[in-house]
Amino acid sequence: MSNTTVDTPHYRRKQAQKVPLEYSQAVFSLIVSLILTIIFLINGFDYSSAVIKPFFLSAFAAYLFVSIIQVLITWKIKQNLKQFGSIQKSTRKWGYFQLLSVLVGNVFTASSGLLLIKENKSIDYIFAVYMLLTQFFVIAVSALNLFKPYVADTFLLGMYILIAISFFYLYVFYFLFKKDRSTLNATKVIVLSLILFLTALSGNLFALLLGINFLRDLRKEKQSGKAGWNTTWRKITNNASAMLGLFFIIFLFALSICSYLTFDKDMAMENNYGAILQTPSLAYPLGTDDFGRDLFSRIIFGARISLTVGFLSTIISLFVGGFLGALAGYYGNRADNVIMRLLDVLYAIPGILLAIVIIAAFGSNTITLIIALSVGSIPTYARTMRANILMITNLEYIESARALGANNFTILFRHAVPNSLAPMIVKSTLTIGSAVIATSSLSYLGLGVEPHIPEWGNILKIGSAYLESHSYLAIYPGLCIIALVLSFNFLGDGLRDALDPKLD
Repeated sequence: MSNTTVDTPHYRRKQAQKVPLEYSQAVFSLIVSLILTIIFLINGFDYSSAVIKPFFLSAFAAYLFVSIIQVLITWKIKQNLKQFGSIQKSTRKWGYFQLLSVLVGNVFTASSGLLLIKENKSIDYIFAVYMLLTQFFVIAVSALNLFKPYVADTFLLGMYILIAISFFYLYVFYFLFKKDRSTLNATKVIVLSLILFLTALSGNLFALLLGINFLRDLRKEKQSGKAGWNTTWRKITNNASAMLGLFFIIFLFALSICSYLTFDKDMAMENNYGAILQTPSLAYPLGTDDFGRDLFSRIIFGARISLTVGFLSTIISLFVGGFLGALAGYYGNRADNVIMRLLDVLYAIPGILLAIVIIAAFGSNTITLIIALSVGSIPTYARTMRANILMITNLEYIESARALGANNFTILFRHAVPNSLAPMIVKSTLTIGSAVIATSSLSYLGLGVEPHIPEWGNILKIGSAYLESHSYLAIYPGLCIIALVLSFNFLGDGLRDALDPKLD
């Protein structure tokens, strides 16, 4: 009998999972860095007026140099794996050099360097890497306000707090780089975790994940519980695109929280007729619109609305749809027919049309927009939960719970629903991206949030009138929408792979 291997998608996925994290991260960082280099080169010239743009050409030169170094590092990693089966220490030292790329804002090659310099990387270390990068970029973006005509009254306080937090993150990162968490006693771990939880109030959720991971290692749990958490996060952290998506989402969330202290809302809301349609500069990094409002500040404040509407509309539809689907799937018969037929009526109406009707009836504001988007998504969540409950209620442990005398409420909400959450979590991650697109689309049509509020759809609507003369007014908010939606899609794909037991 010939010894052949069947080439199936599952087999190819299993083989891809054996690729070292350093190599997959290096390849991913190289591709993205090269794409950004080409973008900077294309934008380095104004072809209509034959004018050179020094900022974009300088960024092109910096990114080109970083990309060349990344090519060399990727090639050396590949050669090491072919010759020795592992990455040599001499190659890992190149990661220190690549850390300098953070100075030009290349988070992709910087994260690749941080992952390369340490050989044995725990989940704690990977969380610490992205926690530190998130903090650095929040400080860097907030510091751009120093070039504006005026700053917020709380700007200095906010920057001092962010810098103080960054020193603590540096300490945690340095400790995890040099040692292991197991060398700390329980008291120190609890203290570090509590401080991490407090600093997570600034929006850096990587600190929250790191603190949770610290405390989980201290708990006297069954080994299987630990393995489930660690295995899931190991799969996610090994997925470069999923971690990039998670990084961008948390970065925007942290920036939205910190902007309450470091950004002046007047720059985004108040008209400034002395600075109408200014091109990008240090004072106005992304230029100004037709009312002289700073586009940079408007995009930062717009991120709050996009994230808020996306998360809240998804959470509402997740809970309501999940509850109705759980009842329909578990009780069946008449309850199933009544609930699902009513939801079928709702499902028959296109979501965007239903949202327009609700907004037209109750007015255009953020709360109405959240309700309108959540109502349209309830049937899909109910269908997903119902299917999961129907499958799980036929399993042996549900029958055992019934035999032991457990009531329906206990069986449903303590056994069936918790084991049906994995597909719901993946679906909700992907749905948030759709909610962001719907929010921007409705605002672009004048049916979302109020026109004067800085929201990405509103900003894009204004910019669409200046595509020929000041195209940046539409390009920058459009890129933000694309980046955020892609980030949620990348994260959703990573969660799907991590939570799917068939891919173990």
